[in-house]
Amino acid sequence: MAIGESGTGGSSESARRLGAAFLGLLHSHVELFGIELQEQKARTVSLLLFAGLALVFALLLLVGLSALVLILLWDTYRLTGIIGLCVFYALAALFCALRLKAAIFDESSPFHGTLEELANDRERLLP
Repeated sequence: MAIGESGTGGSSESARRLGAAFLGLLHSHVELFGIELQEQKARTVSLLLFAGLALVFALLLLVGLSALVLILLWDTYRLTGIIGLCVFYALAALFCALRLKAAIFDESSPFHGTLEELANDRERLLP
């Protein structure tokens, strides 16, 4: 009877250690996920801010350059200047739309560190 009791106690202790190890792994992964989420959020806000500012200044520059071109060409090549600017804007918009589409369908993962750690743990735990 003493052998069975010590076997049950050992099994209970082993299950408790396994549970504690699992909770430790889960805690570290949740903590890593939280850190990566905060980094991703800060990076996204920064990217949006600078993208917005770049867009505003680029549009101001574009308006200024367009006005300059039209002023220079107004007397002799008025219609050619307007058509040339429209073609340039259409090509630029098409290029930007294609780049945006490529960025949207990019398959890279923002939580690469967390996924890598989970894969490493799975390799360690499985025989």
